[in-house]
Amino acid sequence: MKSSFAGIVRLLLVCLFALCIPGLLIIDGIHARRYTDLERQVEELEKKQQRLIEENKKLITDISLLSSSERIEGIARDELGMREAESEEIVRVEMSSGSSKQGTGR
Repeated sequence: MKSSFAGIVRLLLVCLFALCIPGLLIIDGIHARRYTDLERQVEELEKKQQRLIEENKKLITDISLLSSSERIEGIARDELGMREAESEEIVRVEMSSGSSKQGTGR
């Protein structure tokens, strides 16, 4: 009786082991698929990051060109009809650092 019970337990363990192998292979396949998907997402994000870095460099260059003093002077002179002030046209205003406020006469 003990030998038949041991044989049944052994057979059960062999069947259980045989069933675990396909299950583990399925789990491995699922994880491999998830890894491949995540790897593809990382590559796409790295490409997007590189495009954004290049676009940012271009925008910084554009800002430098648009804010150059030569360009602003040209616009002021040619489009707005402005000119540099003569020295006698410059008025100097001095601000005192004291906080003396005058009342409104109440």
